[in-house]
Amino acid sequence: MESHKQLSASGKEKASDALPLPLYLTNGVFFTLFFSVVYFLLLRWREKIRNSVPLHVITLSEISAIVLFLASFIYLLGFFGISFVQSLILPRSPHDEISDEDDEILIDDLMLKEDSRAAPCAAAAPTKIVAAPIQPLPEEDEEIVKSVVEGKIPSYALESKLGDCRRAASIRREALQRTTGKSLAGLPLEGFNYEAILGQCCEMPVGYVQIPVGIAGPLLLDGIEYSVPMATTEGCLVASTNRGCKAILASGGATSTVHRDGMTRAPVVRFGSAKRAAELKLFLEEPLNFETLSLVFNSSSRFGRLQKIKCAIAGKNLYIRFTCSTGDAMGMNMVSKGVQNVLDFLVSQFPDMDVLGISGNYCSDKKPAAVNWIEGRGKSVVCEAIIKEEIVSKVLKTNVASLVELNMLKNLTGSAMAGALGGFNAHASNIVSAVYIATGQDPAQNVESSHCITMMEAINGGKDLHVSVSMPSIEVGTVGGGTQLASQSACLNLLGVKGASKGVPGSNSRLLASIVAGSVLAGELSLMSAIAAGQLVKSHMKYNRSSKDVTKLTAST
Repeated sequence: MESHKQLSASGKEKASDALPLPLYLTNGVFFTLFFSVVYFLLLRWREKIRNSVPLHVITLSEISAIVLFLASFIYLLGFFGISFVQSLILPRSPHDEISDEDDEILIDDLMLKEDSRAAPCAAAAPTKIVAAPIQPLPEEDEEIVKSVVEGKIPSYALESKLGDCRRAASIRREALQRTTGKSLAGLPLEGFNYEAILGQCCEMPVGYVQIPVGIAGPLLLDGIEYSVPMATTEGCLVASTNRGCKAILASGGATSTVHRDGMTRAPVVRFGSAKRAAELKLFLEEPLNFETLSLVFNSSSRFGRLQKIKCAIAGKNLYIRFTCSTGDAMGMNMVSKGVQNVLDFLVSQFPDMDVLGISGNYCSDKKPAAVNWIEGRGKSVVCEAIIKEEIVSKVLKTNVASLVELNMLKNLTGSAMAGALGGFNAHASNIVSAVYIATGQDPAQNVESSHCITMMEAINGGKDLHVSVSMPSIEVGTVGGGTQLASQSACLNLLGVKGASKGVPGSNSRLLASIVAGSVLAGELSLMSAIAAGQLVKSHMKYNRSSKDVTKLTAST
C-alpha cells in the first residue's frame, strides 16, 4: 500500500485514477447508457417514419439521447475509454512512455527503497546490496504464468509439464506474486540446483532461504580435531560453542561412546478383543519367533536389520515398536519398509488383525516422548571431558564450585520443577538444530534428538571439573534426504562423514552423532560458565543486539 502511494506521488498514476467511480461501476454505467439510448432512438425514429415526421425534426429528449450516445460510443471505442479520458483530463507525463515491463521494475524498485535502512553487522560498516533488475519473462512463460493464475495449470504440475525445474520455479514464483500481490524480491531464485530436490526434498519451490554457516572449533573429540559447521541466525551461539571447544581442547579433549544404534517405527493394530491383542503381543515377544520375523523384516533392505520388538497394549489395540539398524541412513523409510513386510506376514498368521496405521506414535517421531528418553531412538551417545581448574578460570571465567552448583540447581532441579521431559540441559537444542541444518538433517527431529542430561562434578579434590552429556536419541544420517544437497554435502565433507562409509556400514552416521554430542558438550560448558559468571546478558547485548537499523536488500531475479 505504501509503495502504491509512493508510486502515485512520483507522477506515475494508474489510468483508472482519472475516473470518479471505481472501474467496474464506470464500465457498467456506460454499457447500460449505450444500449439504452440506442434502443430509445430506434423507437423514436420508427415512430417518425410511421407518422411521416421528418427525421431532422428532433425534440429535446432526442438531443439529450444523441449526446449520451456519442459519449458512451467514444468510451467504448477507446476500449472502455480509460486512456481517452485520461488524455483529456491529465497532462502527459514522461512516465507514459514506460512499458508494462518497465512499470513492474519501477514498482519493485520502490518497494525495495521503502525498506532502505542502514545495515550493521556487529561493528561492520553498513553495506547496501543493490538489487538486480527483474528480467521480464519470455512470452511463452508469460502465457504459462497466466494459465497458472487462472487455475488452468496446477502449480504442482509445472515440473512434469515443462521438464525444467528452474523454469518451473521461476514461473510458479511469478504466479504467486501476481496472485497474492506480494513481492518476493528478497527471496533468491538463482544459484540453486532445483533438479536436486525434485521428488525428494521440497515440492513447489519458489526460491531458497539463506542461512549463514559459522564454524566452531577445533573440537578435539576422541583424539581427532573437527571444525563444526553451524547454520544459525542467533548471535553468540557459534562464538559460545567455539569457546567451549577451546576449553575442551586445552584440557586434552573429550571422549564419546555410541552405546546404542537403532531407528524405530511403531504401527498400531486392533483386534476384536483385548485377549487377541495380548496373544499377538506374546507371539511377537517370544524369542523363538524372532528369527522368523527378522528374516521377513531384513528382506526389505541391504542394511536394515531388526534388533528387537517391544509391545504396549491398550485394550483391543496393540502398539508394536520395531527397532532396527539402518547403516548410514537416518532410516525412517528403511524401517517403515521392513515393518510393512512384517505386518503383511502377521496378517496371514492373525487374519482378524486390523492394521490401523504404520505409525501409532509409540515410535515416537518428532514429538517429546518418554519412550525415546528411556529406550532411545537413533543413536544413543554419551560424551565427557575433564576441564582443568586453570582452564575453567582463564577460558571460562568462572570456578568449578559455581558450575557444579548451578548445574544442580538449573539443569537438574530447575528442569524437574518444570516437569521437563529429556530437557535436563541448558540449551542442547540450540547446537543440535544448528548442526542439523548445516548437514542436511531433518530439523524437526531436533525435538527428540535434543533430549539431553548434562552432569557436572568436581573431581581431583574439587580442583577439576568432570562434565558430560547423555543424549539417548540423536537421529542423524549421512546419506539420503538433504544430505545430498551441495551446501549440506560440503559441511558433511568438512567433518569427514560425507556419504556412506566404505568400510563399516553405519560408521559415518555414528561419528556424526558423536560430533553432535561433542558440540553440545562444548555449548553446555560455555553457556553454563557465562551464566555462572554473570556474562550472559552482557554478551547477548553486545553480539546479538544492535542499535542500528538493518538493510537486507538482496539481489533477486
